[in-house]
Amino acid sequence: MTYQVVLNFEDGVSRVISCDDDEKVTDAAFRHKINLPMDCRDGVCGTCKCKVGGGDYEMEFYLEDEAMTEEEEEQGFALLCQTTVSSDAVFNVLASSEACKTAAQKIGGEVIAADALSDTSFNLRVKLDQPMGFLPGQYVNVSIPGTGETRSYSFSSKPGSYEATFLIRNLEGGVMSSYLAERAAAGDKVNLTGPMGIFYLRQITRPQLWLAGGTGLAPFLSMLEKVADEGTDQPITLYYAVTRAADLVELERVEQLAEKIGTVTVVTILAAEQDEHELKGYVTDHLTEQEMNGGDIDAYLCGPPPMVDAVSAHFKALGVEPAQFYYEKFNPSEPKAEAA
Repeated sequence: MTYQVVLNFEDGVSRVISCDDDEKVTDAAFRHKINLPMDCRDGVCGTCKCKVGGGDYEMEFYLEDEAMTEEEEEQGFALLCQTTVSSDAVFNVLASSEACKTAAQKIGGEVIAADALSDTSFNLRVKLDQPMGFLPGQYVNVSIPGTGETRSYSFSSKPGSYEATFLIRNLEGGVMSSYLAERAAAGDKVNLTGPMGIFYLRQITRPQLWLAGGTGLAPFLSMLEKVADEGTDQPITLYYAVTRAADLVELERVEQLAEKIGTVTVVTILAAEQDEHELKGYVTDHLTEQEMNGGDIDAYLCGPPPMVDAVSAHFKALGVEPAQFYYEKFNPSEPKAEAA
């Protein structure tokens, strides 16, 4: 059986490779022309040691205290020259992509359509020359036709598809926004470089709390697509917070995916006083201790820096913090910022 293995490098580059169940991860990487750090291939030197990010795996032999200590194994380190996988898996490589003689993928494509979803957002659809492997939540740099510039956007589509979609905020005077609003045409050539970022969906083993601010919904759309294909018995609560009612884009798609999954609760919140809505204000006005499940949750948040800071402070104020908290701060007018 073949599984998808994600290699995350220290410089933010990620590569997705296929790995057979009887194949060492280093061998699979080499087959994909990725030279992972490796000297002995026998579990003796420790050069290929990495931190496991998720998935089921087995290690064969390693020389204790030389290649790796027992404590490091307990902490989730593995030697990739001795590791086989029995599920999709993620490994955080303790080296840059440049040192491993690899780089982010660069895949060409052409614009299918650039649809205005509202006054504040676009949906960009791109037909790719070949599918790009990525984890739901990751982003790519997208070239802007006719400018020589790129901007970073999270995928809102499922991994491995020939069609990639992006939910993009309409910024007055923005380079990408101007292109999408004024001259985008089917057939325009674009390049996607990536994937990048450490904000991505991990294996779901406990209840999920997903918090999206505005176009920060994009990575959660990709996550929902993934979960809809694979299924889960864990409850997922998605808070979707925007300023105005018109900003609640892609809601029909969210609700359709939620219905398909069967364990998703969607909560929408509006900040604008002039718009009527059941829940008004901010996420922190409605997120209670009950949703924290005693801390036994994984929390994911994608939104502007003030939202991330406010939610982090709110967790502390509630006195119950999530078991895992992954977030991505973004400023719509600047490149992708910090993730954790």
